[in-house]
Amino acid sequence: MRLIGMLDSPYVRRAAISLRLLGLPYELEQVSVFRTFEQFRAINPVVKAPTLVCDNEVVLMDSTLIIDYAEALAGRSLMPAHLAARQRALRIVGVALAACEKAVQNVYEHNLRPSEKVHQPWVERVNGQRVSAFALLESEMKSVPVPADEQALDQAGLTAAVVWTFTQAMLPGQVDPAEHPALAAFTAAVEGFPAFQALPHE
Repeated sequence: MRLIGMLDSPYVRRAAISLRLLGLPYELEQVSVFRTFEQFRAINPVVKAPTLVCDNEVVLMDSTLIIDYAEALAGRSLMPAHLAARQRALRIVGVALAACEKAVQNVYEHNLRPSEKVHQPWVERVNGQRVSAFALLESEMKSVPVPADEQALDQAGLTAAVVWTFTQAMLPGQVDPAEHPALAAFTAAVEGFPAFQALPHE
C-alpha cells in the first residue's frame, strides 16, 4: 500500500500513525497538494490528502475512511469495543476533528488567501468555533489517562494528540497551552511514543 501526502497535514499524519499502530506495511510518499499538485493529481485526480493506494490499485481518500479500511484489513480496531467507551471515543474524535477543521481553515485564510480578500466576519466565526472546539476537547481530555505505551493508545487519544501538535505548529500563540493543560500534557507524553517519533509533524 502507498499512503500519499505530507506529514504536516494532521489528516495524513493521523492515517500514517494509525496504519503503523495496526501493524500494516505501507510506503509513505510525501507528495504535496500545493507544491507538487500535478504529481498528486496523477495519483488521485481529486488531489485530496491523505490518499491511500491499495494493493489492488483502488484509491481511497479521507483519513477516517482510510483508517476504517485499514482496521478491516488488520482485523482489529483502534476504537474501544465496549459501547460506552466507544461512544466516548467517538465524542473525542468528533470534537478533535472539528477543532482540526477550524485550525486548518485558519491556516488557509492567513497563508493562502490574499489579505485584501480575507472576510473578517468569516474569520471571527471560524475563530469562535475553534475556541469552542478546543475548550470541549480540553474538558474531555481531563479524564483521559495517558496510556502506558502506544499499543494501549486508542483512536481518540491519537487524533487529539495529532490535532494539538498541528495547531501548535501552524497557529503559534493562538491556542494557549496554559488554557489546555490536560490536552498539552497528554500530547507531550504521546509524542514520545515510537510511532509518533517515526512520523513527526514536518
